[in-house]
Amino acid sequence: MSNTVNLLKLCVGTETVEDLASWQISRRNHWPDQKPRHITRMWPKREAELLNGGSLYWVVKGVILARQRITALEEQRGEDGILRCALVLDPEIFRTEPAPRRAFQGWRYLTPEDAPRDLPKTRHTEEALPPELARALADIGLR
Repeated sequence: MSNTVNLLKLCVGTETVEDLASWQISRRNHWPDQKPRHITRMWPKREAELLNGGSLYWVVKGVILARQRITALEEQRGEDGILRCALVLDPEIFRTEPAPRRAFQGWRYLTPEDAPRDLPKTRHTEEALPPELARALADIGLR
């Protein structure tokens, strides 16, 4: 069993990885250390594994396209008084090989073996494959 695990999350409200990056930059002054956070209702039970090099993999329009390292978990009380978990993220966004994923609610654990590889930094400006093509390639075993 690996001592590192990742999280998989739908990136709701964005069309591209650039949208995600722009949103996080626009919110920078709202966070005490200016590091992006993603707030979730549930506290991950596998916290130690997440904080041992784990990342949050973002699903954009049905395809995993990017990841950010998780650097900490913090308690966050909402305006409604409910305690939630803030995933503190490294600001650097790594593009990944496109990997189709069906819609789901909340987040899911993602093992390092099942996580898509990072794209070379020189390919950051390339557009992702259309979701239909990425799904078709994944269905035949080509990511």
